[in-house]
Amino acid sequence: MYSLELNGGEQISVGHRNHVSTYAMDGSLPNPLEAFYAALAGCAGVYAHKACKKLDLDSNGITISCRPVAPPGNPLALKRFKTTVSFPERFSEDQRTVILQSIAHCAVKEIVQAGSLIEFEVVG
Repeated sequence: MYSLELNGGEQISVGHRNHVSTYAMDGSLPNPLEAFYAALAGCAGVYAHKACKKLDLDSNGITISCRPVAPPGNPLALKRFKTTVSFPERFSEDQRTVILQSIAHCAVKEIVQAGSLIEFEVVG
């Protein structure tokens, strides 16, 4: 379960188990939407690292950059999320392909793509 208590300030802290994620509405920390984009980028990194472990490769030096693209006039709608992966020269084309395919199956991305099946419930 995730939980928080509002305190009237410009930051909110969400607790889950023994972890806390803090967000801000004043630009001092990521806001929840920016954290969502970071979760997509982080998921790509996790899947790249796991693929490297399966291939018995060191993931050191792989860089991943992600860019959310919103449609004109609607900055809160995500139209596309572009993930660009750069590999050190030591990675073969076959290894790169396996890693890219792994990233394509990131769990966070797949939840978003199947999002129409998610039922959100808000109760008081």
